[in-house]
Amino acid sequence: MYKALAGKQLHSTQLATARGNLWEGAVRSSKTISSIMVWLRYVRTGPAGPLLMVGKTERTLKRNIIDPLIEMVGPKRCVYKVGAGEVVLLGRTIYVAGANDEKASEKIKGLTLAGAYMDEVTTYPESFFAMLGTRLSIPGAQWFGTTNPEGPNHWLLKTYLSRARLHVRRDGSVVESRDPAAIDLHRFSFSLDDNPFLPADYVAALKLEYQGLFYRRYVLGEWCLAEGIVYDMWDEARHIVDIVPAVDRWMCVGIDYGTVNPLSALLVGAGADGRLYVASEYRHDSRTARRQLTDAAYSEAFRDWLGSYEHGGTRGVTPQWIFVDPSAASFMTQLWADGVPGVAKAQNDVLDGIRSVGVALGSNVLSVHRSCKGLLSEIGSYAWDPKAAERGEDKPLKIDDHSADALRYALHSTAHEWRGLIRPKLEVAA
Repeated sequence: MYKALAGKQLHSTQLATARGNLWEGAVRSSKTISSIMVWLRYVRTGPAGPLLMVGKTERTLKRNIIDPLIEMVGPKRCVYKVGAGEVVLLGRTIYVAGANDEKASEKIKGLTLAGAYMDEVTTYPESFFAMLGTRLSIPGAQWFGTTNPEGPNHWLLKTYLSRARLHVRRDGSVVESRDPAAIDLHRFSFSLDDNPFLPADYVAALKLEYQGLFYRRYVLGEWCLAEGIVYDMWDEARHIVDIVPAVDRWMCVGIDYGTVNPLSALLVGAGADGRLYVASEYRHDSRTARRQLTDAAYSEAFRDWLGSYEHGGTRGVTPQWIFVDPSAASFMTQLWADGVPGVAKAQNDVLDGIRSVGVALGSNVLSVHRSCKGLLSEIGSYAWDPKAAERGEDKPLKIDDHSADALRYALHSTAHEWRGLIRPKLEVAA
């Protein structure tokens, strides 16, 4: 159930009067629900003409925005037409589109729009955002958008938000720009604490989970550089164990494939104590071994490793899933041919994967057995790429990252299974 807006939420809806209006900041901070309420008002009262709703993909737009709209106004007043690229909201037909690559701008060429709603704006190519601005040509047209913060060199901040005519800051102060180069844009910045309806234990759990870069961005709502160590919450004293306790289920293996570079495989189990354990590691580095292995030889060595692992008086394990580097098609084919069960492509979104690992470490639900030498040698020095940060991108350095990648594959591909170990799912305002 959605509650009445209050505080900065309500204030932002009253100030969303510019040509462009953007809510940015922390997760769960109420920026989405505030923007949706303004969009509903605009759909009812805005100028006549075509409207557009945009997400990183049409699927994420449906999940993040359209589904909440259906819940708010009912399925008769918000009808999503699957495959048609349209949603009918309050009797008004609205185009929907995804904007996840440079080709996306082709989707809106030729449109003349009276308004637009944009979800996750920082995930769009700048070319799409610029093109959309040219399409909003009907008199009185406005756009409304939401985003989480990224690095300070991101195009959205440098080219647009920094030139906003009005800015409601995270501390609640309102700043109106006197710069003649300011653009007709109102910017509303939110921190996690700006949502008064979140349960205190939920807020505390989020603050515990997100540390380092992700704490600053997704809790405090800061635009900050990805710099230094990626997993700065890593603590050898806290995260390394000498004994893996009773395991309820061998959840998965994550595999980063390499021929010239090392191949790394990590076995992850869900412990009876409600925690995750990286229990064992198989790693072959052809550079130090002075011997490259074929896919068939790797498969045999991998199966021998799983078959010989001993735990709790039992020899051999059969994980539910084997998540493999998606680019290693030939190795997956070999594993399938050799009858290895549960082989699947790993989820390979780098930033989301890093966040999943960071959540597990930050909330102290993940430990690594001391025998996993490759992972232990990498995780404490796994670092952000400073040159990428200068370009407005968040990327880790591709140096000594093979076991770190294997861990990311394992945890991110199973995040939906272990997130419940951290906190119960709560029904809260977006």
